[in-house]
Amino acid sequence: MGDLKIEQTFSDAQKARFSSHLLSDLEALKVLLQKGKIEKGITRIGAEQEFCLIDKLGRPSAKALEILELINDDHFTSELALYNLEINLDPVEFKGNALAKMLSQLNSLLDLAREKAKKFNEDILLTGILPSITKRELEDEYMTPLPRYRALNERFKQLKRGDFSLFLTGVDELSIQHESVLFEACNTSFQLHYQIDPDDFRASYNWAQAISGPCLAVACNSPLLLGRELWAETRIGLFQQSIDSRPSTYALKEQLARVTFGHAWADGDVIDYFKNEIANYRVILGKEIQGDSLKAVKNGEVPKLEALNLHNGTIYRWNRPCYGASKGVAHLRIENRYLPAGPSTLDELANLAFWAGLMHGRPKKYDNIHESMNFSDAKANFINAARVGKRAQMCWMGSDVRVEDLILDELLPVAKIGLEKAGIDAKDIEKLLGIISSRVYGSTGSEWMIKNYRALKPGNRTDHAILDLVKNIQFFQGQGIPIHQWPEASPINGLGSTPKVVAHKMSTLLFTVNKSDSAEMATQIMKWKNIHHVPVEDETGQLCGLLTWTHLNNIASLDAGAMVDELMVHEIFVTHPQTPLAEAKDLMEKHRIGCLPVVERGHLVGIITDKDF
Repeated sequence: MGDLKIEQTFSDAQKARFSSHLLSDLEALKVLLQKGKIEKGITRIGAEQEFCLIDKLGRPSAKALEILELINDDHFTSELALYNLEINLDPVEFKGNALAKMLSQLNSLLDLAREKAKKFNEDILLTGILPSITKRELEDEYMTPLPRYRALNERFKQLKRGDFSLFLTGVDELSIQHESVLFEACNTSFQLHYQIDPDDFRASYNWAQAISGPCLAVACNSPLLLGRELWAETRIGLFQQSIDSRPSTYALKEQLARVTFGHAWADGDVIDYFKNEIANYRVILGKEIQGDSLKAVKNGEVPKLEALNLHNGTIYRWNRPCYGASKGVAHLRIENRYLPAGPSTLDELANLAFWAGLMHGRPKKYDNIHESMNFSDAKANFINAARVGKRAQMCWMGSDVRVEDLILDELLPVAKIGLEKAGIDAKDIEKLLGIISSRVYGSTGSEWMIKNYRALKPGNRTDHAILDLVKNIQFFQGQGIPIHQWPEASPINGLGSTPKVVAHKMSTLLFTVNKSDSAEMATQIMKWKNIHHVPVEDETGQLCGLLTWTHLNNIASLDAGAMVDELMVHEIFVTHPQTPLAEAKDLMEKHRIGCLPVVERGHLVGIITDKDF
């Protein structure tokens, strides 16, 4: 989530000072470019690994800060939620055993995190979206208590002027409102960095945009959210909507999203790019900055450009140009932000090899890709990949093609040329690109997950099936094998899936009636569908009563035009999703009732009956 040292409160005067530093940084970058002070002729790669923390049952943990303290390693940092952490790998020169070196460091650091997590009887998991996240883990108490996250949340709420709305459709549908940016915390990614020459900015960045669709299609690993089957890579839609700062209006007006693929090919150099970003996106976070970057450059120094980097970090492009400075040397790089975490570290390094190989092996004919490919085609390819993964049909250089054919026939050969050009070890090229090829013929993470989730669901509660799925992912991930070699998931026979609260057992697909509905019709439907308990709602959607099987005997005593309100029980007992199951059971036994409607903030979200026990 970027720079942690920001101001939680940000006055107009502070904003003005920060904006002045932002403009100074832009001028400083311009001088660095003019003087040839941006590094050229060398390529480095890097990566950021976000991962989930889970308890022994496979549910989200809340121990991130405690585990982070125990790890005590500068490669690790916090994330938005208390069930996520991030690893920053050391950048390496793109040659020889660079990929093997990165894999070794990644596995070593993950082993360290796993070792420390076990001190709390917890574990780690690599997955684009943790399937076992529930609405409970999206409440404020799960937000990491650091100023940046609180400030980011408050600022986006101010800009939004209301709650955040999520609407995603796939096989299932998710429609919900939320009062914070914590839905963003569901996303965990494997972000890649590729250093570029400043003179090659436009060609490199536009090529990165063009290959995003096929690279994502073969790497999808995030199909489930809150028990719903949504997109092959649900992170893409979820991230945009979860921190969408645009207020809803009755007017039809163009508003730029802060999470975006973009709207046109890059034109000009990196200065033109950043000018466009500053013009289009207002400053939303800031901090007090000491010194003046422009003066520093004129004195022969290489500044960090803190204001520019902070502002750039609040614009979430899926391919994001970045400036960096280390040991007195400045560089430019492209950050790939769309690839998910998991399914295994081998899969992640294969994704890195494929993408970096494509970046390094760009055919000369694509140096001016804007002349041969429509930008809208590149954007549509990306969205189609996020929605349906490998099944996507893409438009490549004006021709329609299946994404599998595009990868196998054109892009894998280009990636191989790029890796060979960089001097990457031949055995690593064969191994990692072989994983990509096998995934095209076999399964991506999303395909494996959906197939096995559906197999685990029959005769099983959704919560149990999800936890079984998580435990299987955890096991196969620990074997260190890529996704195309994973066998089918197996039921865990209750291990780790013991329900503890009402949310783990309640039914959520409900039949309800309105208090003004026909009582005769409501009771007939109860008979047809063999439903013993029907919640009753009023015109505002609030729970106001209950129809039960015993009411069927009373319908004959009512007039033909009687409404549900005349028949229902008005005084009812309810429970909450986080109520312990034992407490809910005791309440039902004490009052000799067969069900409890489950209510959250006045709204019916489920029902639990004596049959559930």
